[in-house]
Parts: sequence; C-alpha cells; structure tokens
Amino acid sequence: MADQVRLVLASASDARLRTLRNAGLDPEVIVSGVDEDLDPVDGVRALTARLAELKAEAVSSRIDPGFGTTVVLGCDSMLELEGMAYGKPATPAEATRRWQRMRGRFGLLHTGHHVMLHGGKTTSTRTAVASTLVHFADLTDEEVEAYVATAEPLHVAGGFTIDGLGGPFISGIEGDHHNVVGLSLPLLRTMLSELDIWWPSLWSAGSPSREHLPPGW
Repeated sequence: MADQVRLVLASASDARLRTLRNAGLDPEVIVSGVDEDLDPVDGVRALTARLAELKAEAVSSRIDPGFGTTVVLGCDSMLELEGMAYGKPATPAEATRRWQRMRGRFGLLHTGHHVMLHGGKTTSTRTAVASTLVHFADLTDEEVEAYVATAEPLHVAGGFTIDGLGGPFISGIEGDHHNVVGLSLPLLRTMLSELDIWWPSLWSAGSPSREHLPPGW
C-alpha cells in the first residue's frame, strides 16, 4: 500500500477548502497568519507567487516532521486591473468604488500556488501561478449597492465571487474556473505530479472515488 500523504492547506479560505473537498480531498487546515500587504514590485503574478510561498513556509515551520510524507499548499489570489493589484476591499466604500471601476470591463485573476513536500529529511518545492481572464457585467449603481450591502465582496480577493452571490455579475471567463474560486485544480495536479505525488492517492478515505483505486492503494 502507498504511504499515507498528509495534505495541509495553509489558508483560511472556505472556498479553497470546499474546492479541495469537492475534488475528493480532505486537507488539514492550518492558517499561516502571513501579512498579505506587500508591494507588487515585480508585478501582480509575482506577488501572488511570493505570498503563496510565504504562507506555505510559515505553516511548514510548524509541521511535525515525524509524521512522514506531508504536502503543504499555500495559495494567494489577487485581481489585476490595468496593472494594479486588488485584494480584499477594506471597507464597503472601497468595494463600491472597486465595482464601479470593474463593471463592464475585464481583469486577470491570478492565484499563486506553492507546494512543499516533506519526506523524511528532504523537502521539495514547486511554485506556479494560474491566471484567468474575468469579464464583469455592466452593473447598475443599484446592483453594486445591493451586492456590497451583502458584505460578500469584503471577504474575497478582488471583491467578487464566481461561486456565490457575485456569480450573476460575471459575464464570462477565459481559463480555469477553479482558479477564480481560489486555486487551480489542474495546475495543482501537475505540480504534485512533478513531485511524484499521484493525485488519486490523495482522495480521502471516505471518498467514493477511492473504490476505483488499484489494489494496494
């Protein structure tokens, strides 16, 4: 039987946790506590990659090395609009101004992914960024006001969701849908494959998908 792999999500995002669980995984959640207020001197993509790396490293430093094979995943998402980085709006007024600028336009949602594989005395890492083009509907002032009043925009990168109340306000995307939610499952599978972690081996014990694994897994 393959060795058990401990999967740790270094994020407080309910959307990321839900995405992984819907894909048959059951990660342990350890919040990094990393300050996300960094200057994107090398661009928004590079900023999300760096923040993902910092989150994974912060959680990895608190991991018990005696467990065995452990995968720590750090992620960070930001919206890029005209070269500017936008995370979570700090206030309703900021969220309102954000949507007044975004409506009828498009932006790039970047998600940095950093994976740290701990096995025995060795640690291997991979870093990658997924980018999805997001088209925003041309909302009225009343729709913007109503959406901001729900407080949802204040809790998510970019000030919008695609899998929540903000879904009807997204007119289209070009790229991975999961990336807009918070992490790219196809990209994560590729990163883990490069570290010799077979994706189906991460399916949780209670997942019906495990019934289809080869004998010994």
